[in-house]
Amino acid sequence: MASPAADRTQTHLRTCTLCEAMCGLEIRLEHGEITAIRGDRDDPFSRGHICPKATALEDVHRDPDRLRQPLKRVGSDWQRISWEEALAETAERLTEVGRRHGRDAIAVYFGNPTVHNWGSALFGRELPRALGTRNRYSATSVDQLPHHVVANFLYGHPLLLPVPDLDRTAFLLLLGANPVASNGSLMTAPDVTRRLKAIRERGGRLVVVDPRRTETAAIADQHLFIRPGTDALLLLSLLHVILEEGRARPGRLRDLTDGWQAVAEVARRFPPERVAGPVGIAPDEIRALARDFAGAETAACYGRMGLSTQAFGTLCQWLTQVLNVVTGNLDRAGGTMFTRPAFDLVRENRRADPTGRFGKRRTRVRGLPGFAGELPVAALAEEILTPGPGQVRALVTAAGNPVLSTPNGRQLERALEGLDFMVSIDFYLNETTRHAHLILPPTSPLEHDHYDLVFHLLAIRNTAKYSPALFAPEPGAKHDWEIFLDLAARLDRRRGFAKLAAWPVQALQRRLGPRLLLRLALRFGPWGPGWNPLGEGLTLGRLEKAPHGIDLGELEPCLPGRLATLDRRIHLAPEPLVADLERLEERLLDPAAATPTNGSLLLLGRRHIRSNNSWMHNSLRLVKGRPRCTLLMHPEDAARRGLADGERAQVTSRVGSVELAVEVTDAIMPGVVSIPHGWGHDRPGTALGVAREHAGVSVNDLTDELLLDDFCGNAALNGVPVAVVAAPRPSS
Repeated sequence: MASPAADRTQTHLRTCTLCEAMCGLEIRLEHGEITAIRGDRDDPFSRGHICPKATALEDVHRDPDRLRQPLKRVGSDWQRISWEEALAETAERLTEVGRRHGRDAIAVYFGNPTVHNWGSALFGRELPRALGTRNRYSATSVDQLPHHVVANFLYGHPLLLPVPDLDRTAFLLLLGANPVASNGSLMTAPDVTRRLKAIRERGGRLVVVDPRRTETAAIADQHLFIRPGTDALLLLSLLHVILEEGRARPGRLRDLTDGWQAVAEVARRFPPERVAGPVGIAPDEIRALARDFAGAETAACYGRMGLSTQAFGTLCQWLTQVLNVVTGNLDRAGGTMFTRPAFDLVRENRRADPTGRFGKRRTRVRGLPGFAGELPVAALAEEILTPGPGQVRALVTAAGNPVLSTPNGRQLERALEGLDFMVSIDFYLNETTRHAHLILPPTSPLEHDHYDLVFHLLAIRNTAKYSPALFAPEPGAKHDWEIFLDLAARLDRRRGFAKLAAWPVQALQRRLGPRLLLRLALRFGPWGPGWNPLGEGLTLGRLEKAPHGIDLGELEPCLPGRLATLDRRIHLAPEPLVADLERLEERLLDPAAATPTNGSLLLLGRRHIRSNNSWMHNSLRLVKGRPRCTLLMHPEDAARRGLADGERAQVTSRVGSVELAVEVTDAIMPGVVSIPHGWGHDRPGTALGVAREHAGVSVNDLTDELLLDDFCGNAALNGVPVAVVAAPRPSS
């Protein structure tokens, strides 16, 4: 679209793309400049709510540190080059690495912002396809991979993720989740704090289980401290009580579900008295929680990062689903439900055999399992550093900063330094991209249109909204999807695949672009008119006439029709998950294995409402004020180490050490400490002026690439053993 007229006032409506909440924004402009960013009161989903991050969209767009032209590293310097030079050299050097060492010598990493950019989400796969590599990684395996693995086993598709029906539930049980700080995660719910408070206001209950008294726990009816990494034991014990006391009420789900007997046999082994010690919750409290959950009119159990990023993350996410099914709360109003999105990624990506997504390929060095075409990113550094056939020698990163967001970031830094070639599609010279030979910067979020492909799929209501671009891209600028498709076409030609590149589907994608694909997906989606040109269903044209968005209604029961398993049944007790319980018992119920040694504390990450991973710290309005990168520590643990509030501590794990200020608080349980995720901007060679002035430390200089959920390879970023002592005083 054209730039806003310079001589008039304009109001622009769009969706915020800085987190998962999909808040509606009203952006005011005067003479082509942003003068205000407010919540859109007429957005039917967010109803005027925004969080502090929304105003930073302007900061990203105007950031003087944001790259606007390709850069090439020459020695220790960077030189601006043309797009033609940058794309040609990228294709040439990647082709050469593939020719000399094989296609799998090239790895690709996609960061979290990819799913907030519908062009990247739709066309990002074209680049690894053209490269022909199977070495594909993403932020998924340091975040939500267990959710997808469990959804695939139980429901037949990685994106069949039920979400809590927040606005109708009578009992919400949150484990390892802090939606007040995260705005909801794999649960798109704008103004989530108000929605959580509303549960209590209508007579319901909110219970939080977490090793820290989080911002969400502060507004709950009840908060239970739990020892990090033991949530699976608690969930098993809740199931034990419900089944042994005859409180299971699966209702209509009984006839849709296999595995009842296996679940009953498993739960029988975990009475509250057996798990109470390792978990740190008294048997009577466990029994009361189980009875309250089972007895509620409607209830939803939801677990997020604290569950996923631990050694038993897959078991945890499986058991939350089992708990919801056993109590009849899956696929019912007030329980957990599946969306019916207008652009339905599940319907568009069904497979004949969904079980083939897991473990079909494994990493070369450690043999970690792949899933849905990706490998665990905790293995990336060793795949670069370990010689031999298949060694990774070139890397493509897109919208990611794995040096700060994946375990043992210092090891990954060393690995990146030795690559034959690296290219980054990113508009910042950050802690990761500083190692690249070429940086290809895409447009900013305000320079392209937007439709939330992923987060409409995870929303607590069925909604749809299309946002046009606010600003025209600068002359010569390229969107992410244009970079992906341009590179893919050049790689196809160099590999002699010109005919393949012109294959009808690929050629159609290149001609359509994201907007026309959206037009087709809406018309032929679950809410569209299909082939009827006069039909009243949802189309892109009708969506454009509703700039505030369209509310398509509350979530509705949809099983068994929505299931993607071959037999259209829920597989409640997959054999691989049941077998993994043996690992759980060996590690957590063996007293010798479960007891920390040498005074170790267990490290947790955390989030803040004004922060979003590593890439929002170059906005002064988000980082100013009291430093947030601190070490939370219980008073007893601090006193034993001679530490007082505000003093500096040295924190050491197997892989590294950091120093930071201590924040003494009883909001964290004894034996546990916490450092927020996404900081550590003190690396040399970056161009992030504001972030450098508020550097903090990277918690992933302490997390360990060898600590994983062994079942699926997801990084265990929580529960890392660390030693804490007073930091050495600087010599005078």
